[in-house]
Amino acid sequence: MNVLVPGGNLPLPGGALAVRVPGPFDLCALVTDDSGQVRGDADFVFYNQPTAPGAVLRGDTLTLEPDRLRTGATRVTVVVGAAAPGTPLARLPLPTLHVTDAPGRVLARFTPPPAQGETVLLLAEFYRRGGGWKLRALGQGYADGLAGLARDFGVDVVAEDGPPTGGRAGAAPAHGYAGETGTGPASRRRTTAPRPTTTPGSVPSRPSAPYVPAGSASDPDGFLALVNPARAIAGSRPVSLDARLASAAGAHAAALAAAGRLGTEGADGVSVHQRITATGYRYLAVGEHLVSGPRTTAEFVAYCLRTDQARQTLRDPAFTHAALGRATDTRTGDTYWTAVWASALTPDGLARTAAEVVALTNRERARAGLPALAVDPLLTTAAQAHSADMVARAFYSHTSPEGSHPWDRAAAAGSTRRTIGENIACGQRSPAEVTEGWMNSPGHRANILKPAFTHIGVGFAGGGPSGTYWTQLFGA
Repeated sequence: MNVLVPGGNLPLPGGALAVRVPGPFDLCALVTDDSGQVRGDADFVFYNQPTAPGAVLRGDTLTLEPDRLRTGATRVTVVVGAAAPGTPLARLPLPTLHVTDAPGRVLARFTPPPAQGETVLLLAEFYRRGGGWKLRALGQGYADGLAGLARDFGVDVVAEDGPPTGGRAGAAPAHGYAGETGTGPASRRRTTAPRPTTTPGSVPSRPSAPYVPAGSASDPDGFLALVNPARAIAGSRPVSLDARLASAAGAHAAALAAAGRLGTEGADGVSVHQRITATGYRYLAVGEHLVSGPRTTAEFVAYCLRTDQARQTLRDPAFTHAALGRATDTRTGDTYWTAVWASALTPDGLARTAAEVVALTNRERARAGLPALAVDPLLTTAAQAHSADMVARAFYSHTSPEGSHPWDRAAAAGSTRRTIGENIACGQRSPAEVTEGWMNSPGHRANILKPAFTHIGVGFAGGGPSGTYWTQLFGA
């Protein structure tokens, strides 16, 4: 069985598949072509319309026969929401996707990171690649429920301030706090985060779609003149333009325009975070806005300020640098925007981040009546090296590509401790968020609250497909 992480891919065998999500959830599916758009009502499989060619929904299980899908179908997106309409998913247990083949053999399992205010979640997608089918773990949430979902899959909805607006966006998995995407003035919100890619550490040549980077010292598009006053109102210091971030933002906007859809990974297989680090910018904090629709920089910033999560990113006091890129899809005339926000990695900043994780971990141990863990420099070295390695080689696992385990890495760093434990995480944007995620996971929580552990080391690295990679290494 394969346990997938957000963005993880898995080739599938031929024949029927059973897709099950147990718990207090409503399961549904959307059948689309390569454009990501439904062709009609028959492409939406849910409790009131439980059958479509090649897809049958019974209770918490969707039976999928890819070869029997309607003509032209190349993708099936699995969606979950609360059985009680409007209930935020954060109030429920984490939904877990189970995929089995016709004989009942378990092929994959995927549990997304904890939701925040989302009420609907794109959990996974089955998609045709070459002559076969593959599974990709997603985890993309919608705070405005089925309305945002419908817009993104080609169903017209009436915005509060205007005529029907058809939304288009590419599916991208959410992993903790991430950037915003949207389709212009209609009021809605989505959270996205990275997919793994097959080209770690490199950025292919840019697509042919024209782009306009907004990152020179003269701020030709007036981006800083719009965002810094908004930051000042919130008490946040101004950001300055960075040419490396401008290069990454422009390249990603061009990739979005070339694909004709939004996503933290472009059609070239490179995430926005990989584009940033490929320019030589190493970050301690990062945020992004991915939006299509606004025609001018002023419209783009206005959209971000109207949307809760986007506004939080724009005003986040952690950021010191920013840049904006835009590109036009020459086929449709749509404009795609990428704004990136970051603060540069420094030794002091990294040390403060690790110390905060240690403090939060020890606070949880104190609540359980356990003694505090002492920082071990050797465990810290091993933990930091593992986080950096996961970024550099674009993998996410306790076992490295050559087969080394946590205790091997601890020994290689010089540690002689006889008992070693490890927690890892990716995508979380702060020490508080990653610690909360670990405490909400039974296995990670057990490591944090293990009485026998006496020492700890913490590692953090930014970049890679998921944006951030965290490691806790425990020893006794």
